[in-house]
Amino acid sequence: MSNSENPDVILIGAGVMSATLGTFLKLLSPKLKIEVYERLDQVALESSNPWNNAGTGHAALCELNYMPDTKDGSLPSPAKAVAINEQFQLSRQFWSHLVDKKILGAPETFINATPHMTFVRGAKDVDYLSRRFEALKDQPLFAGMQFSKDPKQIAKWAPLLIEGRTGNEPIAATYIASGTDVDFGSITRQLFGFLTRNGVEVKTSSEVQGLTRLKNKSWQVTIRDTKTGARTYRNAKFVFVGAGGWALKLLQKSGIGEAKGYGTFPVGGQWLRTENQELVAQHQAKVYSQASVGAPPMSVPHLDTRVVDGKASLLFGPYATANPKFLKNGSILDLPASLRPANLIPYLSVGLGNFPLIKYLIGELVKSKEKKFESLLEFMPEAKPEDWRLLNAGQRAQVIKKDRKKGGVLQFGTEVVTSADGSISGLLGASPGASTAVFVMLQVLERSFAADFDGWKGKLKQIIPSFGTKLSADPNVAAASLASTAKTLKINN
Repeated sequence: MSNSENPDVILIGAGVMSATLGTFLKLLSPKLKIEVYERLDQVALESSNPWNNAGTGHAALCELNYMPDTKDGSLPSPAKAVAINEQFQLSRQFWSHLVDKKILGAPETFINATPHMTFVRGAKDVDYLSRRFEALKDQPLFAGMQFSKDPKQIAKWAPLLIEGRTGNEPIAATYIASGTDVDFGSITRQLFGFLTRNGVEVKTSSEVQGLTRLKNKSWQVTIRDTKTGARTYRNAKFVFVGAGGWALKLLQKSGIGEAKGYGTFPVGGQWLRTENQELVAQHQAKVYSQASVGAPPMSVPHLDTRVVDGKASLLFGPYATANPKFLKNGSILDLPASLRPANLIPYLSVGLGNFPLIKYLIGELVKSKEKKFESLLEFMPEAKPEDWRLLNAGQRAQVIKKDRKKGGVLQFGTEVVTSADGSISGLLGASPGASTAVFVMLQVLERSFAADFDGWKGKLKQIIPSFGTKLSADPNVAAASLASTAKTLKINN
């Protein structure tokens, strides 16, 4: 392979991000020679694996962390929630186009209609949820959202939340039928199937160990076969580092200035899961609530319907775990090995300034399965331990960034890091991640293929009809887009 013609593009990591970018590039410029390298022996085994994430099509329909409460009791701003929803609509349109073009298979193989709910307890959170609903109910992309404080109504939406609940504690919920459950593993595998059928080489068991800038401005990529130990070298004009938690390692090895000062804060996770079909049949929704004080957004408790390979089950969690690995299949040396003079102050600042988070993680770490089960009982009072088993979820790597005032801050979300000349681009961060892969990869295309991007806009508009506009700016346009994608994807509008 090392003697064959070098590719134009190398994608590192075989998850949903690389799959999405590769698909865009093949649709926009079919003659590009693309190679993909994945250190594990299959694609979609890390964060894109359906059991390593909640499969929530993150559209801010139920996630409270996208709309934090105000201090004065006024309506919270819907701006971030609307922006996240806009980003998810790009994914819906992209997937719809791929279904129409037979690139993705039957919609039920990767997406299923699953109502999204928020459920809260206590007067303070009930008041907040009421105000959140008021701020969102007239937003075009949140059309159809309902709010109730009536246990009987909430029981109609999600009976397991109410059965066995006693006392007079105030409760409330919002409900919107247009939510989805997404199997990002299936999307990833299907997209890589399309890419391989169209000449893209996807090499598994191939760990990228080095990135070196050559005099001709291309990148030399050092690859080790994890089974034989043999090393090969490939050169490419553009490299995308979509290696999840290992992206920071590789960006650091590239030596680009744009990666200096970044750090990564790893957080592991666990789920409780049941396949008891009697329970599964009673709960068809993704129900999110408030995070514990100090908890990272990825640890917001939720009781989720999951559909994987056509079979439904329920997940509850996640429970955060302390783990220095940047990937589920990473190394315990990942965290210490990421330390550099340029990011030492940000690391220390985040550590010293986030005692509630550290305390929370330690508390989670020492919890027994029995203690973890008590958290489920707050959602589902009639839950029985014998119906649930504990599973390890995926590893998340939150971004640590330099900050002039604080030295460093822990940033939640997804961050694109691109060299000044656009020749290398990488992805750091976590949620909403996969749900907004299309939005994120459009940023990569614009930054790294600047000379081609204007010429691609017409084709991008065919693939994503709302490209370059805001659906939320026009209720009629938003409604038409939601209806069109719902019809193609066979989901609720």
